[in-house]
Amino acid sequence: MRLYINVDHVATVRQARRTDEPDPVRVAVLAELGGADGITVHLREDRRHIQDRDVDLLIRSARTPINLELAVTEGILELAEDWRPHQATLVPEKRQEVTTEGGLDLSDSAATDIGQALDRLHAVGVRTSLFIDPDPEVVRRSADLGPTAVELHTGEYSNAADARAVREQLTRLEAATVLARELGLAVHAGHGLTYENVGPVAAIDGCEELNIGHSIVSRSVFVGMERAVREMKALIDRARGD
Repeated sequence: MRLYINVDHVATVRQARRTDEPDPVRVAVLAELGGADGITVHLREDRRHIQDRDVDLLIRSARTPINLELAVTEGILELAEDWRPHQATLVPEKRQEVTTEGGLDLSDSAATDIGQALDRLHAVGVRTSLFIDPDPEVVRRSADLGPTAVELHTGEYSNAADARAVREQLTRLEAATVLARELGLAVHAGHGLTYENVGPVAAIDGCEELNIGHSIVSRSVFVGMERAVREMKALIDRARGD
């Protein structure tokens, strides 16, 4: 299983003072030294954390693949076509939200724009993923649009209040993974995963990539980014039986 480290929240700290530190590009290097298989960044339309400069430098300097999260907006899509990251994950985006609140809307009207965005990214050789809720109909609609992968939103699992709710959400994730694989999609997962809850998701057969940010960045405040990544990798390997 691949572990991609989302460094958005490093940029959030930097932007709080609008200075040049901490630099998410330098933190990405430490994450790679800790064993990260890739780096994830979300270039929001309002540029609240990650900046164009960050993505540009990461794509040119990172030793591991870059997963660029982006909304289906013209300006950001044009940048993605120019940068050509290893992977682009289309995500929903609202100005008022603190963090991404759910999966993409794949209703007929929205699906047209998403499909066109996927075609544009594929045309320049970019691997694609759709960030979706783990529901069967949404998985099927995703497959019809033709991305390389889907990333299952693990927010409801992460926020589950008791053991029964955790089991129900985990079952949803497992079923969505099976269906997506049957439909020819690679399966990723992420959102709200922590050192405490990552194990059961990491153990899902067929899930090949996790995107984790906030929990690892928070841990790195105490132990440093390199060690924080190594600790998360160890938990994932243990869950996979590696």
